[in-house]
Amino acid sequence: MSQAHQFFSLYEQDIVLWSEDTVAKLKARDFEHLDIEHLIEEVEALGISQKKELISRLIGLLEHLLKRCYVNLPNEYNGWERTIRTQRGELEVLLDAVPSLTRRWELSFDKAWSIALKNIRKEYPPLPLPDQWPHNRSLEPMLNQEFWQA
Repeated sequence: MSQAHQFFSLYEQDIVLWSEDTVAKLKARDFEHLDIEHLIEEVEALGISQKKELISRLIGLLEHLLKRCYVNLPNEYNGWERTIRTQRGELEVLLDAVPSLTRRWELSFDKAWSIALKNIRKEYPPLPLPDQWPHNRSLEPMLNQEFWQA
């Protein structure tokens, strides 16, 4: 090992190798040799990452729902509807993998709505858009309902 690398932990040198080593130690119940500080950091980051993905997927969904419901560009409808289906599918996969995120739906929806609304107002400045989502914002309708057909 070069002198420059000897001062860095395995975590700092190669996170994949660190991850594999950590898993091996956990499986062997070798808790004494775990890099606890970085393990805590990574577990916290995992939770943050999942929460961010929920908000990101909701932003994408809401932006395209806003376009489909309020922007009169029929040639774009198919593409927007395809993106809506994709985002809904990705949200279903995420919520199946991390069911506890459903408890964060309302909070995440509020954050995503404010960002999506701001983005679409910048993209289509003259377009009158509602300040609040005018449809049912519960999980099931957001994943299934075609709001533009109302």
